[in-house]
Amino acid sequence: MTETLRTDGRTPQQTRPVTIERGWSAQAEGSALISFGATKVLCTASFTPGVPRWLMGKGTGWVTAEYSMLPRSTNERMQRESVKGKMGGRTHEISRLIGRSLRAVIDTQALGENTIVIDCDVLQADGGTRTASITGAFVALADALEWARAQGHIAKKAQPLTDSVSAISVGIVDGVPLSDLAYVEDSRAETDMNVVVTGSGDFVEVQGTAEGAPFKRAELDALLDLALASNAELAELQRATLAEGR
Repeated sequence: MTETLRTDGRTPQQTRPVTIERGWSAQAEGSALISFGATKVLCTASFTPGVPRWLMGKGTGWVTAEYSMLPRSTNERMQRESVKGKMGGRTHEISRLIGRSLRAVIDTQALGENTIVIDCDVLQADGGTRTASITGAFVALADALEWARAQGHIAKKAQPLTDSVSAISVGIVDGVPLSDLAYVEDSRAETDMNVVVTGSGDFVEVQGTAEGAPFKRAELDALLDLALASNAELAELQRATLAEGR
């Protein structure tokens, strides 16, 4: 039986074309422009010696993240949150998700008393901005760590990265489990999930919601299987990207 194709011609298991342009920003210690189809996110990593006051003297570092969307990253212009005077709940939640995901693969003792701040700015949104942010942020983080090593901020033999990390959106649309939902699919999904996975295949976070009817255990298993397969592909792309020029 011929497998049903999606509106953009993909099979249910296929991600959109994914590219990672490493070193996109000349100023940042690490950076990557990541594209999942029409979704494009600029991820930068800024290295600063020292840690927040509550970590001083503990011999451990800190990695945190901030997420934002440009006003015309969507079909209609959004007002900047700086103009509103406060960060929205969605922005705060996604920023925390990115930070948690990256800290899952960081040995903060090996990082030493240093801080890395990741900024993920959505240039163009077509679904999956938070998962693209996590996937691109890891590449920016890895390059910032190598910059810090070269500058003598962390030990030459230190191994602050314990694994890689990536993320993918999956969902059920018209009863079919799909990987990497574009906006047109995400907006009508019966079930929607964001799945964060390490390069070795361990789960960091699973965010799943029934948008319509509750989902069954078999459907959950199918979505997690899709997510594991897609994240394995993303981990390989991250490895290949970071291997270039080294």
